[in-house]
Amino acid sequence: MPIRPSQTPPARLQHWLERRKRVGSRIREIRMSQGLTQMSLALEAGLSRNMLIGIEWGQKSIAYERLWDIADVLGVDVRDFFSDASSQPSSEIHRRGSSKGSTRTRLSIDPEVK
Repeated sequence: MPIRPSQTPPARLQHWLERRKRVGSRIREIRMSQGLTQMSLALEAGLSRNMLIGIEWGQKSIAYERLWDIADVLGVDVRDFFSDASSQPSSEIHRRGSSKGSTRTRLSIDPEVK
């Protein structure tokens, strides 16, 4: 018999919270490294600023589709949200220009860059 959400064990809920915090922290780290405000990222990704704040602090759950929206705006692969920058020995994060004519730089994972 499957566990209903109301019957989720506290340890599992805590595990999910920790994962949300790690992903949100990584989104915040990448956003800040690019000099983006919460408002600008939220608007470009189709979110409210309050929602983005909740995501960055691990307080809000997020749909898969929204993760891809945020990754597109930041110019990174969605997988970058699930790992620390220090745990990427085979890839190097480098800055690249936006393809939309913006003057700000974006992060990108390029396995070809050594």
